[in-house]
Amino acid sequence: MDRLIQLIDRTDLNAVVIDVKNDYGEMTYTSNVPEVRNMGANARPAIRDVRELIARLHSRNIYCIGRIVTFKDPLYIRKKPEMALQKKSGGIWQDQQDKAWVDPFQTAPHSYNIAIAEEAARLGFDEIQFDYVRFPDNGPKVDKEVRYANRNGQSKAEAIQYFLQQAGDRIHGAGAILSADVFGLVTSSEDDMGIGQIWPSIASVVDVISPMTYPSHYSQGMYGVSKPDLQPYAIIHKAMKDARLRNDSLSADPFKKAARIRPWLQGFTATWVKPHQHYGADQILTQIKAAKDQGVKEFLLWSPTCKYDYRSSN
Repeated sequence: MDRLIQLIDRTDLNAVVIDVKNDYGEMTYTSNVPEVRNMGANARPAIRDVRELIARLHSRNIYCIGRIVTFKDPLYIRKKPEMALQKKSGGIWQDQQDKAWVDPFQTAPHSYNIAIAEEAARLGFDEIQFDYVRFPDNGPKVDKEVRYANRNGQSKAEAIQYFLQQAGDRIHGAGAILSADVFGLVTSSEDDMGIGQIWPSIASVVDVISPMTYPSHYSQGMYGVSKPDLQPYAIIHKAMKDARLRNDSLSADPFKKAARIRPWLQGFTATWVKPHQHYGADQILTQIKAAKDQGVKEFLLWSPTCKYDYRSSN
């Protein structure tokens, strides 16, 4: 954290994203939510005093975003296997990384994640960000293998929207705002891609929507771009154009709102992509410029190492 604070102090960056519940279903600080304690999710807290950490960041005018990994929660499923996605052939379904997922049609996991979010907001986080707020990818294949607990006949997109609506009410009541991470292609796709993420249904119920528009994650030829990792401006510019147009359509409806667009940008080098390039300050600034050229002024940076080669864009 000290390294990130130093980076923020010497640049125009002004926010941090801090895991609240991580990819393994573990809390990063000791929660007082009864169900969290019963789950054993407090077993390995990395943050000794989350209030003190938030206060320290706020004293430096750093905006605090609490990230909650939502429906990919192996710890929750170990305790409540009946809440997992179930195979039609029997047993718990797992993804290609052998990770089990909560069934987003089940309402008990909704309540669990919302309770965590509300507590985090009351502890001082300015914003609660739901990640993995979706069904597993490769939807058509998953649909063939999984028996969903869909008792109300909802679509996947309706289930995700319902969760976010319920969460938003509680998070706002606790003094924070709500954001959601979505796949990068959600900016442009006409359907939910089998994962339950459709731009209008999410952008109309959250305060901030963050498409994960990492150029390395786009296939060759997408948007007419032959080598996406080598052409970050083209990828981000087109993705943000589509996102902005979708928001314009939402804003035209007097009964709907449109979330602020804050994309995740690539701060890492995708060595597994052929061809690829090193992503340093120039590549990061190129992405920021592409977003700004479409009127999108906010951004988040991601690198799995939490090390960023960044210089101010001003």
